[in-house]
Amino acid sequence: MYREIKFSEMSKELLEQLQKGAFLTVKDGDKVNTMTIAWGSLGFMWYKPIFTAMVRYSRYTYELIEKAGEFTVSFPLNGQLKEELGFCGTKSGRDLDKIKECDLKIKAGDVVNTPVLDQCDLHLECKIVYKQPMDEKNVCQEIKDKAYPQGNYHVLYFGEIVKAYIK
Repeated sequence: MYREIKFSEMSKELLEQLQKGAFLTVKDGDKVNTMTIAWGSLGFMWYKPIFTAMVRYSRYTYELIEKAGEFTVSFPLNGQLKEELGFCGTKSGRDLDKIKECDLKIKAGDVVNTPVLDQCDLHLECKIVYKQPMDEKNVCQEIKDKAYPQGNYHVLYFGEIVKAYIK
């Protein structure tokens, strides 16, 4: 059973789990893909609750999210799905169906067309309100060296959190 919450109600748990991994899911038509993320941010901008997700141009998810205009983020807060987080962070949806391979169960989004992963505890449904490709000229050298040695930068997707809920 799910209970709707304020976007900030579980912010501490969300941010702590994000560092360990969460699932960013995108749906375009009949294609559903999930990937592991460990970077992102939760905030309040433009009078809206926002989750900012980062997706590299090289990812299959990038192709889908550009068409979808929305995404969901599912957080496993109780130590579950560690192997699945590892798998979905190293395999591409271009090559295989990660949801099927990991036996992940999807639940239809309540507000968006993109599903959430039912085995997780906390879910955000987001509609993209702004996106911004990173400009390498504006990235400090330390971050360039550590996070982008091959120059494979991200696009930042600012998603209005249209619904947040917990199991």
